[in-house]
Amino acid sequence: MSSSRVFPPLPPPSPAPPLSDAELRAREANVLVEAAKRGDARAFSHLVRRYRPRIFALALHLTGSRSDADDITQDAFLRAYRNLDAFEGRSEFFTWLYRIALHRALNVKRDRKRRPTVDLEDARVEIAAKLDAGGDPRRVVELRETYALLVGAFDRLSPVLRTTVVLTTLQGLSHKEAAVVLETTEGTIAWRVHEARAQIRRTLESQGAAAPMPVARKSVPSEIARAAENGLAQSLAQVLALLDPASS
Repeated sequence: MSSSRVFPPLPPPSPAPPLSDAELRAREANVLVEAAKRGDARAFSHLVRRYRPRIFALALHLTGSRSDADDITQDAFLRAYRNLDAFEGRSEFFTWLYRIALHRALNVKRDRKRRPTVDLEDARVEIAAKLDAGGDPRRVVELRETYALLVGAFDRLSPVLRTTVVLTTLQGLSHKEAAVVLETTEGTIAWRVHEARAQIRRTLESQGAAAPMPVARKSVPSEIARAAENGLAQSLAQVLALLDPASS
């Protein structure tokens, strides 16, 4: 007489963990990229609208010129469109696009003659001063000179340090994401950020300059707050606020 063993029922499979916002954005971008590869021009237009503000801000931070930043942005998307078939999806689309824009911006910066000082009309100085002045025209004038010193100290960084600061502090990439873009390690990214802040501090101290304290964002008038919503003005202000040596 044979006996049969009774096995308990298997538990139901565990549900997959929900995707993070970053993972959802990356998946949406991949869908758009695949559609663009098939000739869907609207899909690529969606990618341009999604990433243009960040690419423009990246180029503006690295060059200090609106016209250069605009040219770099257009060129980056044109190159990306022409080379979509070369994008194999091994990294996220925005990482690939960042690299294209980054190389172009660094080439423009290298080809231009280095100016001994930053112009008070530098786009970064102008936008950051207006944002942190809280709508007071006199305060804008007062801040421009100090902000020019800050941006000048930032521009004196090596291209590697400057780029690392732009990606992490200004563009909000994690050290892991920046390491992927720059093809290095997270530890190296952390060291570069620390070294960049130290060099900026030493430059300001040698000039006898003190970084200004940005005003509370609640005091920014509505028209400037609306301008900051696109991420450009806000990120330009962060180069001053987050590189303030007093915040270390």
